[in-house]
Formats: sequence, C-alpha cells, structure tokens
Amino acid sequence: MRSWRTLLAILAAAVTAVTMSPAPAAADPVGPFVVGGSRAALGEFPFMVRLSMGCGGALYSPTLVLTAGHCVSGTGTNTSITATFGAIDLQSTSRVTRRSNYVYRAPGYNSTGDDWALIRLASPVSGANIGTLPIVTSTAYDSGTFTIAGWGANRENGAQQRYLLKATVPFVSDTTCNSASMYAGRVNAAREICAGFTAGGVDTCQGDSGGPMFRQGASGWVQVGIVSWGDGCARPNKPGVYTQVSYFSAAIRSAATSLGG
Repeated sequence: MRSWRTLLAILAAAVTAVTMSPAPAAADPVGPFVVGGSRAALGEFPFMVRLSMGCGGALYSPTLVLTAGHCVSGTGTNTSITATFGAIDLQSTSRVTRRSNYVYRAPGYNSTGDDWALIRLASPVSGANIGTLPIVTSTAYDSGTFTIAGWGANRENGAQQRYLLKATVPFVSDTTCNSASMYAGRVNAAREICAGFTAGGVDTCQGDSGGPMFRQGASGWVQVGIVSWGDGCARPNKPGVYTQVSYFSAAIRSAATSLGG
C-alpha cells in the first residue's frame, strides 16, 4: 500500500498554532516538512504557497496555484481554501492571503497517479516577495539535483513548521526507484519521478504534499515535480516520489487556460 502524503481533517486543531493564525492547516499524515532542511530566506522562493488544508503549492499564475490532486476533494466550486503567499513565517504580518473560488483536479486522478490539481484564486495575487514558477514542458530538466521546500514536518509524524524550510535532493532513476530494495515496481515510471538519498535523511514530509520540486532552468527556477507520496519521511532506500510535471505539462497548461490563468 502506498503511504500518501495526504491530509486528515481531524488533525487540523492540533496544528493551528504552528501554521497559520487566520486559516488553520491540517497535518498531512504521512507525507513530507522538509526533513534535513534549513530555513529559506525571505524572497528566495517567491512562488511558494501554503494552503489552509495543510498542503503546499506553487504559484502558476497570479490567479492559479498548482498543487497535488490528493490535497483537494475534487473538481468544482470551492471557496473554503485560503492560500498564503509572500512570507517564510506563516505568522508574519506581511503575509498575503487569498481565498479560492474553484478547484480543478486532474480527470485521471486516482490513488496511483495523475496527482495534480489547480486552485483558482478569487482575485489575483501580487506584491513584494511573490512570483510565479514556470513548469517544464519537456524532460530536459528531469534529472540532476533538485530543490524542495515546505512548511511540513521536519521528522516523520512530527509537527508542522512555522518557517519555510528548504533542501536539495538528487534524482533517482526509474530503474533504481522501482528496484526490490526501494519501491519494488510501485512507481509509475512514465508519470512519476523519484528524488532522494539512498541513506535517507533528507526528504519532504507530512504537510509538504502539493509543493513543488524545482531546479534551475535556462532562465531561472522551473518546476519538475509535485510532492506526491513516499513510505514515511527520509527513510533509507525510500526516496520521495513526485508527480512528473513534464508528462502532464500539456494537460496542466490546457486546464490553466480554461480557468482563465
């Protein structure tokens, strides 16, 4: 069985104090805070988004947030999500928030793949320390060293974090990730990408679901993955498994256009 970095609404009250004041976030029960990370600087990753259900995301356009399909309940009108931007400290008085008005979840989403979604904001977001993150449109950047960031737990089953953390993780080939010592064929090689260390120690964790995995492209950061699932957090031989953005880029762009973004 997959250990999804999903959310349990029953835990929302327990994490309110360490996440957002106005919009408490639930803990993501098995998934990625950046384990083995360090605190990010203000403005370093201006596209990072914290979502009130306890997930992360990336600002795709001034009105759209790209996140994981398992972070949302489905496609349709949704005004219940609060997105926070422009701060590394979720309690900062300079943070910017927006409510959602619609959610689009990948039509093929199920418990074994197509794990992406777009959240449309009620009004565009802009300001200091806020920017968008382009998605890759080919596999050209689907290897090398990636950056991960989030407000999730810093250890398996740990508390959500107040400050944004970051780390770097190396690409793990499909063959290695699907080997008997790792995920034994459970990774969808065409639609998912693995990253992490054989020894463990650095990973996304509970509460990082939906956040971006990114690297430097030709002219800045580009998104290559979406935090999706893994067995625990930062365990040896259990790298993080991410939605492979290059595979879904055309579908994401088409959905974004239909949403006005």
